[in-house]
Amino acid sequence: MTRLDPGGRAPLMFTMTLAVTLFMAVPIAMSVMAGLVENYSGGLASGLTLRWLGEVWAVYGSTVFASIVVALACVACTLVLGVPCAYALARSRSRWARAFEELLTLPVAVPGLATALALILTYGHVNLLRQSFGFILIGHIVFTLPFMVRTVSSAFQRHELLALEEAARTLGASFTQRFLGVLVPAVFPAIVAGTLMVFTLSIGEFNLTWMLHTPLTRTLPVGLADSYASMRIEVGSAYTLIFLLVIVPILWLLQAVSTVIQKRYAN
Repeated sequence: MTRLDPGGRAPLMFTMTLAVTLFMAVPIAMSVMAGLVENYSGGLASGLTLRWLGEVWAVYGSTVFASIVVALACVACTLVLGVPCAYALARSRSRWARAFEELLTLPVAVPGLATALALILTYGHVNLLRQSFGFILIGHIVFTLPFMVRTVSSAFQRHELLALEEAARTLGASFTQRFLGVLVPAVFPAIVAGTLMVFTLSIGEFNLTWMLHTPLTRTLPVGLADSYASMRIEVGSAYTLIFLLVIVPILWLLQAVSTVIQKRYAN
């Protein structure tokens, strides 16, 4: 048994956690530093600058807003499609429902490039769709919908909800009243958790998006890859810094909202 220190912590576990944290955080810190110095080879001795941030924002600033809009639209679509689908799968005992559930999760197992290629072969001839962010949104929905469905479906399967729904039915509540007035509030924490997961996956998705994008429909991760491939390392690192400055506060806010809702709706 690991010996505990006076503070009640296990020294070995604390050391391992600290080591893993540093192992993950140091590369991010190095990348951020590279975007704030005049010359990466010279390090901090070359002097600090915001020049690279300005260049990135001038060229790629639109990708930030595009990614946020696509991610929010993806969340909205997966809520409208995923929550009813999760309920249907949770209540169905048909073997076809189980087969459909497995089919629904297929895009998670298949590489994103393969999913994107399938979408291009099927819908790529529709020029208006192919040249819009709607095509990327479709790809993101296909990729993230299983996460929403799985998360909410497991919440719908709780035994106490079955009894609650049956009680509402015996009192004369219609299906719409039972679903929106009883069941959805009961699984709201799971819906919020699915929303957070979908937003995070959508805003950082690269493989599928890289295949689906056009020069006029770049998202933040695609722009990041482009900056690393075609420009100086300082520019790519400055892009990474902008990515963190935009995304981290949004994720913190969503996580805080999720925590509040979890506490409010717990049991």
